[in-house]
Amino acid sequence: MNIMEVFLEKYPYRYVQNGTIKLNGRPDYRIQKFNDYTRRWCDMYLCDNVLQFDTAIEDLDYTKWLDPEGVPSYVKDERADH
Repeated sequence: MNIMEVFLEKYPYRYVQNGTIKLNGRPDYRIQKFNDYTRRWCDMYLCDNVLQFDTAIEDLDYTKWLDPEGVPSYVKDERADH
């Protein structure tokens, strides 16, 4: 039985470790997204490694970029001075 550990929650995303991967014994890092209809957390993305997981935690736009629903990310601010 895997014990899930929540590292951070930034609605609608949360970053968790779901035990370890049986194949290689490494931590199973996942990004989950809250489904407003079902009122449950669902796996959105299974991270390849801890570096990708850490990057997603530190950069919300990266998490959005990984979101299969096509959430806008890294949007250029047209008002910014050049």
